[in-house]
Amino acid sequence: MHIGLTYDLRQDYLDAGYSEEQTAEFDSPDTIAAIEKALSAMGHKTKRIGNVKSLVQRLAAGERWDMVFNICEGMFGLGREAQVPALLDAYQIPYTFSGPLVLALTLDKALTKRVVRSLGVATPDFVVVAAKEDIAAVDLPFPLFAKPLAEGTGLGIDARSKIDSRRQLTAVCCE
Repeated sequence: MHIGLTYDLRQDYLDAGYSEEQTAEFDSPDTIAAIEKALSAMGHKTKRIGNVKSLVQRLAAGERWDMVFNICEGMFGLGREAQVPALLDAYQIPYTFSGPLVLALTLDKALTKRVVRSLGVATPDFVVVAAKEDIAAVDLPFPLFAKPLAEGTGLGIDARSKIDSRRQLTAVCCE
């Protein structure tokens, strides 16, 4: 099988001026090489595609693969993790892991919690603080845990994420 590999190399984004934190979810060349080696050991031929922009260029040039092994995280927008699967769906190219709907939904923690709650899954109460004014509506017992609404891999979570007071909540959520 001819398998394309989509990924975001951390160094590419660091070289473009993005920070260590902004690129925390991205991969190293060693990760890509290990995936390539494992797939090759199973008898597959691999082709490195790269990030979503590279995928767009290659699709426009007519390149195709039997399947794509996708570990792209994406960089921009709430649907960033869904971009590669959505493109591959449009071209009817099978790929690994979740589809665009699941990836777009689950990047948004609040929306995901609402969906799983509607299905009867117990999940702790939460409040989305999008602006300083939203803090007045927080009626939950302390301590609380603050985390970004749409980040993965622990991005934006540190020792200050444990919130013990309204003052601390304001400081952490409104910085």
